[in-house]
Amino acid sequence: MKTILLIGIGSGHPEQITIQAINALNRAKVFFILDKGYASNDLLRLRKDICERYITGDDYRLLQVSDPSREDDPHSYQQGVARWHEQRAALFQRLIIDEVEAGQTAAFLIWGEPTLYDSTLRVFELILNNSPQLFDYQVIPGISSVQALAAQHRIPLNRIGESIHITTGRRLALEQNAAPENTVVMLDAHCTFERFLNQGLHIYWGAYLGTPDEILIAGPLDEVCEQIKHARANARREKGWIMDTYLLRNEM
Repeated sequence: MKTILLIGIGSGHPEQITIQAINALNRAKVFFILDKGYASNDLLRLRKDICERYITGDDYRLLQVSDPSREDDPHSYQQGVARWHEQRAALFQRLIIDEVEAGQTAAFLIWGEPTLYDSTLRVFELILNNSPQLFDYQVIPGISSVQALAAQHRIPLNRIGESIHITTGRRLALEQNAAPENTVVMLDAHCTFERFLNQGLHIYWGAYLGTPDEILIAGPLDEVCEQIKHARANARREKGWIMDTYLLRNEM
């Protein structure tokens, strides 16, 4: 039976790798490195650096492949994502069949935490629905951008007696009539926080968390909103991609 490891590698700092992840890296003989086609190759370089830093032997190989791009469906977000997942499932299945030998272990290096707003587990469910005996797989947890954001801003996510809400920019836009309370927002391409001005909120924002290019901005949303938008636009223009996360909440 082939074994596939889904290894969480943290939000950008190579030292966020856990001991469990290091052990998993040293079990794998094939690593699939997904190229998303960004102008900057930072994401590819980090994955390769992690392998070079933590794998003790040299009897492994890296296979770089182009990741299917997700095209927006003007009629249905869910349908657009479903088609993208199907394309990824077909690609991953072909890679596992063609590039992994029987009894061999291979790995995908997952940015952040594989169980939090990442599509890989859903893609693997699609593959196994079609070919249940093709492989076994294991999930190795990683440090998420949510954890890294709180650590870099030196704040607790939780406050006594209050809950934490983790969502996306798309979902937050649908909740604009209510002021968020301890809301962590990921995958926000449209600066949705701007819709919550004049509600007394505080924002803790971070981009490229854990990397040399990390950007941190915090303060009353009304005061730092334009600063964040400007920093985000400049960073995306210079690097060709951006990963940012933020926390919105009322200050006590």
